Amino acid sequence: MNRIALITGATSGIGLSTAKAFANNNIDLIICGRNEQKLQEIQQELSQKVKVIALCFNVSKNAEVVNSIGSLSDEWKNIDILINCAGNAHGLSSIENGDIADWDLMMDINVKGLLYVSRAIMPLMVERKSGHIVNISSVAGKYTYQNGAVYCASKKAVEAISEGMRLDLTQHGIRITNIAPGAVETNFSLVRFKGDKERADKVYEGFEPIKPEDVADAILYAINAPANVTIADIVLYAAAQAAPTTIYRK
Repeated sequence: MNRIALITGATSGIGLSTAKAFANNNIDLIICGRNEQKLQEIQQELSQKVKVIALCFNVSKNAEVVNSIGSLSDEWKNIDILINCAGNAHGLSSIENGDIADWDLMMDINVKGLLYVSRAIMPLMVERKSGHIVNISSVAGKYTYQNGAVYCASKKAVEAISEGMRLDLTQHGIRITNIAPGAVETNFSLVRFKGDKERADKVYEGFEPIKPEDVADAILYAINAPANVTIADIVLYAAAQAAPTTIYRK
């Protein structure tokens, strides 16, 4: 019987690459996102390989989270793997000039959304005495950089939550992995710069960034570790990257 994984943020970037990697490794999928059409397209594609169901909800709305996960059949509630991948970055400015709406979006999705989804699923894992939760933080959660204070704070919160989950849930046979990617080429910068493609493209100029598939490989490695091993924390940098804002460009 295949394992079941629930992936938030599954319609793009790391989440989508992880869904594809899991499908290639015979892991049944619950793909989650806010774009219903994209979810249906991914479901149709990956259903050629494994069982897939799609849940359309906003992770930052707890009622939507509870209702969507509560709608799962008993079979699909046997979630073996939770990938908390939904996240965002909005704006790049000094803190005194920060946009409060941007702050709310980052905290609501990166922190509260992760908590809401986890809260809905953790009791199911505790009851079964098994499970694996993978939280996607960032190198920004390890090293604060200028003009990114609130985004960095949201990712530091993910790091702390991962540690707290491990302390609380290890006794129930649940493994916790925190993965902190560096410069990954996704729509991350396009969102941060409000759709300014020219500015977003410059972020990845002059070096080869991490690909979403590279992060998916790390996730796959962690969830396939032997039963006596927990991969607690993984940091991924591009080969040309030495720190969050230190990149050696050609």
